Amino acid sequence: MRRVSTIATITHKQGRNGELVFVTLRHQIFQGETLSIEEEQDLVYREPGAANVVPLPRPAPAVAQWSRDMRPDTVLLFRYSALTFNSHRIHFDRDYATREEGYASLVVQGPLTATLLLDLLYREIPEAEVAAFQFRAIRPLLEGLPLRLQGRRDDAEVRLWALDASGALAMAADARLRPV
Repeated sequence: MRRVSTIATITHKQGRNGELVFVTLRHQIFQGETLSIEEEQDLVYREPGAANVVPLPRPAPAVAQWSRDMRPDTVLLFRYSALTFNSHRIHFDRDYATREEGYASLVVQGPLTATLLLDLLYREIPEAEVAAFQFRAIRPLLEGLPLRLQGRRDDAEVRLWALDASGALAMAADARLRPV
């Protein structure tokens, strides 16, 4: 397998709390010459020292059909960082996350939360074949605090979301299933 990653766009904006740079990455994974997976990833970079502003809480987007509670710990965050080669210190260096970045604890990786949401989908619909999946992080989830993974299916569309310890929406995701 071979992965080809390209920068699709770079956009500079001025936010309420400083400068932001939005980068869209396009990843293509080939097996031989066959394109197996195509992914687009939007990243946001903020200037150093910018205030850590958390958006206002939003409720769950729907009534859940399924739910799973968990409490991410330091081992899970460290292992996921190692697995994905993510060296951002907010996920494994508590002193850095709290003193330098202003978080109350380590930050759960957005892609880890998305992976956990997909896991919820497969626990509930083991025969599912996902044709498309997209997610958006809304609020940070923190190590050691409970989170709730939820979802519901409406035909070929599956809505998934994660709620933080206060019940506020932290991530929203949508999956489209292939017809059986």
